[in-house]
Amino acid sequence: MGSYDFQKIEKKWQSYWKENRTFVAEKLSDKPKYYALDMFPYPSGKGLHVGHPLGYIATDIITRFKRLKGFNVLHPMGFDSFGLPAEQYAIRTGIHPAETTAKNISRYLEQMEALGFHYDPDAVLSTSDEDYYKWTQWIFLKLFKHWYNKAEEKAQPIEDLIAIFEKEGNANIVAATSQKEIFSADDWMGLDEKGHADILMNYRLAYNAYANVNWCPALGTVLANEEIKDGKSERGGHPVERKQMRQWMLRITAYADRLLYNLDNLDWSDSMKNMQSHWIGRSEGANITYDVDGVEDTITVFTTRPDTLYGNTFMVLAPEHDLVAKITTPEQQKEVEEYVTWAGSRSEKDRIADTTKTGVFTGGHAIHPLTGKKLPIWIADYVVITYGTGAIMAVPSGDQRDWDFAKKYDLEIVKVVEGGDDADAPYQPKDGIIINSEFLNGMVAKDAIGAMIDKLGEMGIGDKEVTYRQRDVIWSRQRYWGEPTPIYFKDGIAYPMDESELPLTLPEIDQYKPSESGEPPLSRAKNWKERPDGGLVDLNTMPGLAGSSWYFMRYPDAKNDEAFADRKIVDYWMPVDLYVGGTEHAVGHLMYSRFWTMFLHDMGEVSVEEPFTKLVNQGKIQGTSQLVLRKVEDGVQKFVSADMVSDAERADYAEIHVEVSMVQAQTLDLEEFKKDPMLEGKYEFITNAEGEFKTVPRAEKMSKSYYNTVDPVDICRDYGADTLRLYEMFLGPLEMAKPWNTDGITGVHTFLKRAFNLFINEQEEVIVTDEKATDEELKYLHQCIKKVEEDIERLAFNTCVPAFMVFAKEIGRLKCHKREILEPFLRVLSPFAPHFCEELWEKIGYKESILFSTYPTFEEKYLVESTINYPVQINGKVRAKIDAAADADKAAVEEIALGNETVQQWLEGKSPKKVIVVPGRIVNIVV
Repeated sequence: MGSYDFQKIEKKWQSYWKENRTFVAEKLSDKPKYYALDMFPYPSGKGLHVGHPLGYIATDIITRFKRLKGFNVLHPMGFDSFGLPAEQYAIRTGIHPAETTAKNISRYLEQMEALGFHYDPDAVLSTSDEDYYKWTQWIFLKLFKHWYNKAEEKAQPIEDLIAIFEKEGNANIVAATSQKEIFSADDWMGLDEKGHADILMNYRLAYNAYANVNWCPALGTVLANEEIKDGKSERGGHPVERKQMRQWMLRITAYADRLLYNLDNLDWSDSMKNMQSHWIGRSEGANITYDVDGVEDTITVFTTRPDTLYGNTFMVLAPEHDLVAKITTPEQQKEVEEYVTWAGSRSEKDRIADTTKTGVFTGGHAIHPLTGKKLPIWIADYVVITYGTGAIMAVPSGDQRDWDFAKKYDLEIVKVVEGGDDADAPYQPKDGIIINSEFLNGMVAKDAIGAMIDKLGEMGIGDKEVTYRQRDVIWSRQRYWGEPTPIYFKDGIAYPMDESELPLTLPEIDQYKPSESGEPPLSRAKNWKERPDGGLVDLNTMPGLAGSSWYFMRYPDAKNDEAFADRKIVDYWMPVDLYVGGTEHAVGHLMYSRFWTMFLHDMGEVSVEEPFTKLVNQGKIQGTSQLVLRKVEDGVQKFVSADMVSDAERADYAEIHVEVSMVQAQTLDLEEFKKDPMLEGKYEFITNAEGEFKTVPRAEKMSKSYYNTVDPVDICRDYGADTLRLYEMFLGPLEMAKPWNTDGITGVHTFLKRAFNLFINEQEEVIVTDEKATDEELKYLHQCIKKVEEDIERLAFNTCVPAFMVFAKEIGRLKCHKREILEPFLRVLSPFAPHFCEELWEKIGYKESILFSTYPTFEEKYLVESTINYPVQINGKVRAKIDAAADADKAAVEEIALGNETVQQWLEGKSPKKVIVVPGRIVNIVV
């Protein structure tokens, strides 16, 4: 057998691809384009483990397949390189984040190159590169200089808005805005520059305002919701508190309807669309205004069920609501203040998810708008300031949260919808009949909604309203390692930097933590924050989301110094045809990417509204952890082979994770394990009768803490990159989670060695011949071509690998070494095992990369069976099998069956009573 030297082969072809720039796409072409994209990674110091490349391998296969199908293909790779982890490492070590980031990127690229990925070397970026974040800052400035015209559903320059203000004021403007007051043209013209700036800030798509944020004192920065777990920072586990701070915000809510309705046109999973739809949370209902007893302020609530207003028995405010301090009575003040502090230490996510509702009575009362009854006002953790108005009209007879709260604190419950089998549970269907509600009594609830809205409008205390769960994005971070915000302040006015001043680059500072006075790290920069005109540069940086919200539009023209991308080039490549990544980005990154793309479309910078046509979320590869059983007796660590411990005894032992590289076939390498630092002191091992020490396997998340990560470079060293690529695809459907087991990789490796020997003999000679192929050989080839092509198109890569194995087995059985069969097979296999196929492609005489060939076309004529193998049953049992022509009629099949020697023996010279032929399936003979 020929020697499949995968290490030599893979190094050779990785060098060839790099030297010949094989993966470079044409920026513009007459060919159809195909843009395959991975969600780019954050370059951590841990590097890749074998779970990470799953999606990358999938897009690489598609990339190579589409090239063979005649497409101009773009497959880029970059790095989401700004972020908190690098900054925290810099704070601990004093090493500049740029230095550690560059080192980590180098490690990632080394691992990716070892896997043979088809990445375009001209389409590479890192979000922390100055020539990239220059354009991130540029987009931010454009957002600052635009407002959203809801009448035309698009962003427009702020100058257009100023012109309207000067002519007619703001009464007729339909805009996405936080501006409440109406003013005339004369009012506008009478304001000074600061007055103009304050009003415009209420309209800008990038605006500065006070917001309730997740503040982490230990890290000295605001955190996004996804950076918090169980009320603590995901990085470091530090306490997080809710705090009101002045921040830069992006008015994503202006695009809420477009973000919602466009989902119908996307080839995304229903679950992904539902997550985005839920996050947007569009609700139709009514705003209702309540007077407050003894206070001039009013409370406005939003409800989707105004028909249940007569069932409103108490009010609940978010603990952060501005009105809390005003309405709290002296008797309740201490309890309220303590509760507000406690609620502020919890994340909104935890508060909403907590089924144990808590609250405190403020002592204040609202006036029911229809009955005039005084309603007690409570504060409670299940109401959050960022949803609706931060206040609710509690209707316990129709809402589970309100019901639970009313029961816990003995508050009144009034039933307003007839029916319900359980008298001790809320009931509020929209097809129910309204009761106890005066003029609404007897109406169907869904009709009563409109009637109540009309009534509220007549009384001037309510109107129809559409609200959204989605809130504007907090865009400021009190960090160093991020894009500086290109805004400066002078005399209380925010001014945009001139575009010629971009990029506003990160200054050198002596420490990367907040200053002693609590200012962001950028305050430490000398001669940076103060401009010659006396203006002060904003000290906040942007979040990691900034760079990842548009990177897919930069890739096609990544080296452009004049624009974020050439319009012709970006229009040719966008939208992305296939986007693959994890579900953890279901809302944040994907929502903001869609928002920025829609905005750039409104500006005329790109022709598409949606960035990603098809989105696929790859499943995770779970690690197979290995654990040893240990108990301590008399100060001695006793380790016992797992097969020596009964189930009943298992509880007496602790399970200790060990490095998976020390385990083969669930047998621990004791000599390696004895080098482990945990073995200090006295210890002993109890092995089984064969002298082996068995471990306990367990499928778990692949993590360094479980010692179950596997470096892909190690697999490439031992089995080859092509084996790894095939094995990861073989494990199961792309979207599903699956366990990793290095022991299982040998089957795929054996297949490649078997396939190699179809081409090369023991003397390392090419044995491919020009003999004409038989119909049977062509049948196996064209079955493989058809199966693999169809499965790649539907991303079912796991079923392609068995098709390759069947082909190699059957062609090997036929001892076929014919070019007519093997050369097309290499083209079919090459997207999965590119190094292997490039080597054999060269050996059979080709000078150019296999990527410049074409995918073979399957021919149906070879897939049609010329003969059919019939089982022959005699008195209900299969006694023989016969072959008949596929087009043979019943009489011909019966004749062949009766003439069969085995059938004749079973008939023993007798004539059958009946012969039944089922065409194409079976022959039944009754004797």
